Amino acid sequence: MPWKSDVFEAGQKKLVQSEGLHSIALEAHYSVQQVAAMWHVSEKTVRRLFEGEAGVLKWGSGETSRKRSYQNLRIPQSVLIRVHHRRATA
Repeated sequence: MPWKSDVFEAGQKKLVQSEGLHSIALEAHYSVQQVAAMWHVSEKTVRRLFEGEAGVLKWGSGETSRKRSYQNLRIPQSVLIRVHHRRATA
């Protein structure tokens, strides 16, 4: 795999980069609208559920005195499953 980097020490392969970091990058990511449609809830509810959640990608513009802020979120499948499991068992 092109993202793996191996180093040989004393005849043994040692993995330098963690596979966990790359697996989240390669899995499916969902928009707020997609999650809201899947879970039959509002987009506002999805934003509230995933606010501050580790692993969620966020980008956008900050709020100024003349413009409101815009935040785009992309939610990885593993984070979606983690939040769903946590909410289902709460």
